[in-house]
Amino acid sequence: MSSRWYFSSESVTEGHPDKVADAISDAVLDDVLAHDPLGRVACETLVTTGRAVVAGELNTRHRPDFEDIARRTIRDLGYVDDDYFRADDVEILVFAHTQSPDIAQGVDRGDIEAWGAGDQGIMFGFAVDETTELMPFPIQMAHRLAERLAEVRKLGILDFLLPDGKTQVTVEYEGGKPKRVTSILVSAHHKKDMDSDMMAKAVWDEVVVPTVPDGMLSDDARYFFNPTGKFEIGGPHAATWLTGRKIIVDTYGGYARHGGGAFSGKDPSKVDRTAAYGARWAAKNIVAAGLASRCELQLAYAIGTPEPFSVHVDTFGTSAVDPGKLTALVKEYFDFRPGAIIKRLDLLRPIYRPTAAYGHFGRPGSADQFPWESTDVADDLRRAAESL
Repeated sequence: MSSRWYFSSESVTEGHPDKVADAISDAVLDDVLAHDPLGRVACETLVTTGRAVVAGELNTRHRPDFEDIARRTIRDLGYVDDDYFRADDVEILVFAHTQSPDIAQGVDRGDIEAWGAGDQGIMFGFAVDETTELMPFPIQMAHRLAERLAEVRKLGILDFLLPDGKTQVTVEYEGGKPKRVTSILVSAHHKKDMDSDMMAKAVWDEVVVPTVPDGMLSDDARYFFNPTGKFEIGGPHAATWLTGRKIIVDTYGGYARHGGGAFSGKDPSKVDRTAAYGARWAAKNIVAAGLASRCELQLAYAIGTPEPFSVHVDTFGTSAVDPGKLTALVKEYFDFRPGAIIKRLDLLRPIYRPTAAYGHFGRPGSADQFPWESTDVADDLRRAAESL
């Protein structure tokens, strides 16, 4: 059996219509948490030509100004001159009501650590030693390309670019490790009547070359730029999109399993978000401790119940210790009750708007901004494993 194989992942820019919806939902969440840390939010957004629809359930003493939040977010994402979706002119429709008391009674149980799960479901966390951030190389590369595409637009380096965009990267693996990038696809929203060859070269020079690590770009790598020929119509006018439609982009690019729940617009009492963050935190610490080179955690919950139904640890044969003992260590050092995760990672803060684009995991930056990216338990895990 050949040890050579290929894997592809995609990302999108912050101006992609799905991400416009995610950003508005997370901006509403942050506004509530800034005024009411115990506020409950389940906010969904739909964006289309000339309109944004914001809907959901809230239980908070703070009343968000939905229209102002949506307009400021749309403006921040770069939609200020678009003919069909302009921050100052977009019609904002709001449909918000109070959270169901049937859900609330299962969560609200005095002390945070006693909170029950806000819903049933399964959540996954993953880490692998392919990058400094302990993320799969294909999704990490796709994110950084998308992020750079937005950066050169904002800085005016490539002044023909508009907010929407997508990237896709194919990586060749050999012996289980990423060896080289074999193809790159960039779809870039652009101004009218631009020369495609000029744009393709400019994006290669200013986005691809500075982003792909030295030695990882194959000499014969295939490069595709706007394969349909042009991308003049973009954003919410080109496609009607919703919150939570990029869950694979938000996580591991298809490299690891996904429980199916979206993150954006949900307050930390929702295990779709909090448990996925907790599972990533645990998996990353296991790999950072050198106890495995690849680790996936699955957590399962019932609504209203604090303790997870199950905690499953899979290291795909890479564990440096007995798998049963590793699972015991995970249960000893990580408390996966939703309230315990919230307290340990300090999640009742307005920190979620930046997560709406370029992935919730593997984000370069401080662990204070993305606390589930901390490896603060790695040393303790390592010492405990050595004493087994």
